[in-house]
Amino acid sequence: MTTTTIKTRPTDLSRVRTWLPEYGVYLAIALLIAYNIVFTPYFLTVSNLRIQLIQVAPIVIVALGMALVIGTEGIDLSVGSVMALAAALIPLYLGYGVVAAILASLVAGLAVGLINGLLVARVGLQPIVATLALFVGGRGLAVVVSDGKLKDIRNPGMLYLGSGDLFGLPVLVWIAAALVLVVAFVVRRTVFGRRLLAVGGNRPAAELAGLPVKRVLITVYVTCAVLASIAGLLSVARIQSSDASAVGLLIELSAITAVVVGGTPLTGGKVKVVGTVAGAILMQLVIATMIKHDLGPSTAEMAQAVIILVAVYVARERTTR
Repeated sequence: MTTTTIKTRPTDLSRVRTWLPEYGVYLAIALLIAYNIVFTPYFLTVSNLRIQLIQVAPIVIVALGMALVIGTEGIDLSVGSVMALAAALIPLYLGYGVVAAILASLVAGLAVGLINGLLVARVGLQPIVATLALFVGGRGLAVVVSDGKLKDIRNPGMLYLGSGDLFGLPVLVWIAAALVLVVAFVVRRTVFGRRLLAVGGNRPAAELAGLPVKRVLITVYVTCAVLASIAGLLSVARIQSSDASAVGLLIELSAITAVVVGGTPLTGGKVKVVGTVAGAILMQLVIATMIKHDLGPSTAEMAQAVIILVAVYVARERTTR
């Protein structure tokens, strides 16, 4: 007696459920661009596109670090405070030159990342608890360092990073693009990238396999914080002033949303670098569209909240399949 296997073809709904979590962000970007081309005056002008690229660059940089952390099944709430701390240190060290100011900001980021990494890897705290402490304390420290005052930046070298051009594109866009390529290479082509995904995919199994799990976690949090420092100093160079109470405010939400919408699951084990960039672009397009149509910053924040909810739902759907 023979048995026959009946193969069922996937329904249209199941195809959509499979396709949407992976490629929905690109569809959303395409729809927003089409909407703006039709209804937003001067959307395709060079000046507007330049502004959008400049504004999205810091989000992309922070989101890259966040993607690495989420890839290990972690989270980093301190990135905005790291940006503020980097911004506060720039005016203090610019008197010694641009290089000294940049190094001071990067060292501060490295220190914060090291503290986060040690709390997670060595002490064993949950990432959200470990980074929450510096989410609050880091910005407070930045305000103390800057005396709570807005300080103007006039150094030509620093201003060039924020407003200069290289081959027709803003310098900070080139920096963001270079960091995207570096992170993508590390994730896809290096031993560290494979270890990162292994730790995020199954940490106990990674430990049993003899992988340096604690070292990977510390490195990931340090990298995330250093990238946030870069975003902070570039933001200072762009706005030509240092305001520790405002730089990086709530950027952690934009970064997490960009990562999740871009296809990186909150459960770890996977990092979508290109998707993360697309998620950051989507966030910027939504905010810019709202503001250009006189809906105000509050409406843009509500739209961002909706995107966060959708991102969490999509992540849950991706995990349950």
